[in-house]
Amino acid sequence: MDNSISYGDDYKYIPTTSVGSGVGLEILPDVYCYTVQIVNICLVGKPGSDDFVLVDAGMPHSAEKIIGVVEERFGEHKKPKAIILTHGHFDHVGAIIELIEKWNIPVYAHQLELPFLTGKEDYPEPDPTVEGGMVAKMSSMFPNEAIDLGSHVRALPEDGSVPFLPSFKWYHTPGHSPGHISLFRKEDGLLIAGDAFVTVKQEYLYKVLTQEQEISGPPRYFTTNWEDAEYSVKVLKSLNPNTAITGHGLPMSGELLKSNLHLLVSEFQRIAKPSYGKFVDNE
Repeated sequence: MDNSISYGDDYKYIPTTSVGSGVGLEILPDVYCYTVQIVNICLVGKPGSDDFVLVDAGMPHSAEKIIGVVEERFGEHKKPKAIILTHGHFDHVGAIIELIEKWNIPVYAHQLELPFLTGKEDYPEPDPTVEGGMVAKMSSMFPNEAIDLGSHVRALPEDGSVPFLPSFKWYHTPGHSPGHISLFRKEDGLLIAGDAFVTVKQEYLYKVLTQEQEISGPPRYFTTNWEDAEYSVKVLKSLNPNTAITGHGLPMSGELLKSNLHLLVSEFQRIAKPSYGKFVDNE
């Protein structure tokens, strides 16, 4: 491993999975969503081309699987132009160092996320006391220490453009983390939401295992600012997306997405925000 980049000392394999693990879905001809245990990665670009981007980097110790998916879709020895991170929580950067070492490509994230990606600041510890089910109670085992990508990570352009994805814009959607972003393509209404909202109750083990589809706010055990989280959902609804790929759960589209986003915005306090938890009580 390149000694100039490193994971935190608490980096480890997390033994959780779902029925969707290992399943890939072509959402659009140039957009592919693949589930790594309990989290989704996205590949944006036409199959077989050299011009594509990876969004997020999966769970710890998933690099070989991600490389295999990339080469199956784009060809042997192909590599993305860059990795775009919606944020830096462990389940979205779990394979990133191995991928950087394999591909030698840049990583982009929001400026406010860089301290967590350059070894300067740890995320707050997850909250196992938050209202929710077994996954919330298990969350104390989840890594929260900063990783250090050194000069490999760069801030996204301030103008909202996305490197190597000229048809997309990024939107700052904080709450789940300070520098969380979502990606939107206006021409077809495609939204890559990260964890700004998800389509599975991520705190409940049964629902994670079965991937029962249900609109939800960001995963509660890592969300530190619920006022910002509510604002971010409103921003994404205002974009009027036709299809949403979220960090956890199955993609959602059409009238089902529109009606569920309307419900989430109008009843955010009931659906998304927990009744108790250290980040709620601190407010």
